[in-house]
Amino acid sequence: MKAFSWKLFGVLLVMTVAVIYILPTLVMYSKGTREPELWPNKKINLGLDLQGGMHLVLEVQTEKAVENAMDAKLFDLKKALRGKQIIPKMVKRIENSSDILVSIPTPESQDMVSTILKADFQDVEITSQKDLAGTTDYILSMIPDEVERIKKSASDQALETIRNRIDEFGVSEPDIRKQGDNRILIQLPGIKDTKNAKELIGKTAVLEFRLVDDDHNVQQAIRSNPPPGTVVLYDMKKNATTGVATKNEPYLISKEVLLTGAFLTDARLSFDSMENKYFVSIDFDRKGAKKFADITGKNIHRRLAIVLDNTVYSAPVIQDKIAGGHARITGNFSPEEGKVLSIALRAGALPAPVKILEERTVGPTLGMDSIKKGLMSMAIGGGIVIIFMIIYYNGAGLIADVALVLNILLMAAGLAMVQATLTLPGIAGFILTIGMAVDANVLIFERIREESRLGQSPAASIAAGFEKATLTILDANVTTLIAALVLFQFGTGPVKGFAVTLSLGIVASLFTSLIVSRMFFDFMISKFDIKKLSI
Repeated sequence: MKAFSWKLFGVLLVMTVAVIYILPTLVMYSKGTREPELWPNKKINLGLDLQGGMHLVLEVQTEKAVENAMDAKLFDLKKALRGKQIIPKMVKRIENSSDILVSIPTPESQDMVSTILKADFQDVEITSQKDLAGTTDYILSMIPDEVERIKKSASDQALETIRNRIDEFGVSEPDIRKQGDNRILIQLPGIKDTKNAKELIGKTAVLEFRLVDDDHNVQQAIRSNPPPGTVVLYDMKKNATTGVATKNEPYLISKEVLLTGAFLTDARLSFDSMENKYFVSIDFDRKGAKKFADITGKNIHRRLAIVLDNTVYSAPVIQDKIAGGHARITGNFSPEEGKVLSIALRAGALPAPVKILEERTVGPTLGMDSIKKGLMSMAIGGGIVIIFMIIYYNGAGLIADVALVLNILLMAAGLAMVQATLTLPGIAGFILTIGMAVDANVLIFERIREESRLGQSPAASIAAGFEKATLTILDANVTTLIAALVLFQFGTGPVKGFAVTLSLGIVASLFTSLIVSRMFFDFMISKFDIKKLSI
């Protein structure tokens, strides 16, 4: 009896926890609310095929990542030439190409350039040709293996960056995966703020700190060409009524990037009560803080532009050396825009721009119809199974039916507890598990019947039936569980949903068939003087 009491206590505890986890979902959907109101505030999440949401296919512009890598080499090459006091006739990246052209007029400099290229630029292919005037043109092209590595790295990094951004945006169970070499499929179930979601996903979020060139006239630079080493950038002003952003004040900005957002550790939205506007506060890591302090210390009384995706957000005058690694990005943005910006900065910059190739907003109407049909099929299938078990196994069938209902309750609670997503294949997993749960009881009951025919007492028949069927049930369910775990590991989207539901169903089935059903039989034997089993 003591063992029975502990078993009863354990079963009641498990079922109480299950009810606690399933109640928030039942109350939420009965009231039509978006979020659960009851503790523990966890619900069964519905997939894109059931509750609607956003479907996007993005293309990572990997060629731009290669161009960025060559731009970095171009900057290093210019720096190396200045260090050797070599004055090139021309050094630039060839238009509509990632190749770099370097023209050196004098033979003395040509030897030095050849030495620099061989020593410091070993991952590029170098070809040269000399014209009649004696000028040597060097063409620097990235080797094919390095191009493929950069493209693959850009796609992989874009995938992780987008996943981090969406996780911080608060979407439950998004489906984010690669398609081919440079495409990313994104499915966001239940998302309502589609505009900010698209802005967050597509924002490159390249944060740079550059000096403003106040020695030259910016209007003159606009009318003609900007001085060497500078570029004209604008800040953006948003129309309060239409929300359309347009170019506003121009700035003459140095091309040299003093510090990037790669050194950020945090970015958060804050409110300035003095100026009554929002700003994004940013923190640097130790190395970034030291660089920022050095930059501000060496450029006191100069303007430092905070540039995000080639847009100037602010260009304050440096009044003193700024230590501590803290800065702020100001701008006329709303709380929602500030939130998107801070998430993008925290998650990191995209290695290359992304282009939306396909966009669909899936409505929930079809999903609700699918849910109703899925629940109806589950109710009909479960009802037929329940009736069959009672007719075929009499009183024992009633025990199996109670265990089956508890099994469904445990599965639903498990989905809410682990915050898994229920999809259409997941509903199929529910229905499949109903049959599997009954199958375990059928094996046990047939064993008990065999023992009864051999003349065993009811208690002995039950004990032998469970003992002999347990190993077979474990073998069948564990092998199915292994298959479900493999599906979960290597599957995507709806396949994962099916794997999760199937795995939860197997665990719940083992619990209800081997523990709950046995507890009911033991209770009947201990409380009543049963001479013959109703099985």
